Amino acid sequence: MQLHRFSGGPLPGVGGMPPTLSTQAASPSRGRRSTSRPLYRRRTQGFTIIELLIVMAILGMLAVMVAPNLFNQADGARRDAVLSQISSLGSALDAYRLDVGQYPDSLEGLMRNTSGRSTWNGPYLRGEVPSDPWGNAYVYESTGRDYTLLSYGADGRPGGEGNDADISL
Repeated sequence: MQLHRFSGGPLPGVGGMPPTLSTQAASPSRGRRSTSRPLYRRRTQGFTIIELLIVMAILGMLAVMVAPNLFNQADGARRDAVLSQISSLGSALDAYRLDVGQYPDSLEGLMRNTSGRSTWNGPYLRGEVPSDPWGNAYVYESTGRDYTLLSYGADGRPGGEGNDADISL
């Protein structure tokens, strides 16, 4: 006879605990093996089509709620970029005026000496004159003493509202 140590708690199969295969006696006539696995089998193949559809529906609802906010942020970033570029161009125009004595007739004067003056000390920009974030050229008008510099916005036409509004400093 073999003695087993008991560590406490209810005995398997006694006191309301369901028996597992390891607690049942193995009998060759029934063909049972002694294992410690429970009587049920765990599903390990993957996700069902219903689970995938539910996840896709949740992701679709999140996209519908988040996408408009992302587009509004992109439009705000373009407006901020226009203001930054106008400020940079304004600084270059002021440096040109200090050297030459008046503002250039066009923004091209910041890159090349179109005035023919010997006091021109350019180019006043790194690279070419930028376009606005919508790909349109900046509108520049000068009287020599003052200038106007603006972007027509997303539509590239004067006037407008919202994203199509004119932007200047």
